[in-house]
Amino acid sequence: MKKETACFTILMSFSIQGISQTIDDSVKVDPVAQFDGALWGLSLLDDQSAIVTLKKGDAYKVNLLNGNKHAVKGVPSVDSRGQGGLLDVAKSPNFNEEQWLYFTYAKPTNSGSATTLARAQLDGSQLRNWQDLLVTDSASSTTKHYGSRIAFDGDDHVFFSVGERGKRENAQDGANHAGSILRLNLDGSVPADNPFVSTDLIKNEIWSYGHRNPQGLFFDRETQTLWSNEHGPRGGDEINQIKAGANYGWPVVSHGKEYWGPISVGEGQDKPGMESPIKVYIPSIAPGSLLRYRSEPGHHWNGDFVSTALALRHLNRVHLDGKGDTSETRYLEELNERLRSIAQDSNGTLYIGTDSGKLLKVSLTSR
Repeated sequence: MKKETACFTILMSFSIQGISQTIDDSVKVDPVAQFDGALWGLSLLDDQSAIVTLKKGDAYKVNLLNGNKHAVKGVPSVDSRGQGGLLDVAKSPNFNEEQWLYFTYAKPTNSGSATTLARAQLDGSQLRNWQDLLVTDSASSTTKHYGSRIAFDGDDHVFFSVGERGKRENAQDGANHAGSILRLNLDGSVPADNPFVSTDLIKNEIWSYGHRNPQGLFFDRETQTLWSNEHGPRGGDEINQIKAGANYGWPVVSHGKEYWGPISVGEGQDKPGMESPIKVYIPSIAPGSLLRYRSEPGHHWNGDFVSTALALRHLNRVHLDGKGDTSETRYLEELNERLRSIAQDSNGTLYIGTDSGKLLKVSLTSR
């Protein structure tokens, strides 16, 4: 396990009402807008506007400068029970030319509901030409562990994550999509260089497997690397570098405990042939989303991983040094909010969506 040091920031009181306030020595928060429901997905169209998704099945276009919001029409029915609903949203790499938005959602099926990747073109406040690109083979009557986040590696491929739907054995069974991170061409077809296209025993869309419930996914264009964070059981949340064809171990290996007692899950914390995380959270923070902060060289956050936290209700920053050791800093604890979604604009400003429906602007101040 990597060496870790913790650094906890002392915070001042904060209220969403009224003017912006600096709530610690490096972060300032401004309220942008309030929505009726958990703000699950967040994608910046530019530095002035965004698309947000609410778990219950609504989408909105919001002006980041004045908070004005308009309902987006054309969203299909979703299964919003449990952890399902309208999940992530992400603008395509060619959005300015073709207006494609990509969505993941819990699609009702005859056998329950399945994590589904779709896309549609945004025309004002209307979605047109909705296409379900992949209804994953993950349908279950359970209503948990859907994943799901979206990331692009540039102009060619889309990644999205699928939880193991509460059935642990799914994560090691490549005959279904559950417990996996998938890679597709932008039109939903399977790339010829996916790691399992030559076998009939593993779904060709799978890029990596052995995941429990990955709800953060980020492609770092500077290093051309894919990263994910995911929920462990009781303890053992992880940040992982995602590699083609790799097995991330769940439920064979884990740093977490069973919910019913102080018993370790699986055979141990690591095993040959299974990837180890670069960061483990004990106790669990319940990560909601992930990005790798990118700014000018020398900026004190540049290259650090930033996760939203649900159960422990804070903004989590992890620094990874050249030796592979990590250090952790926590912010915004005094908000007492379940922080769900996160995005960064071209100026380095962060936007965060909460389960109470708040959209927050988070600016980094000098130290």
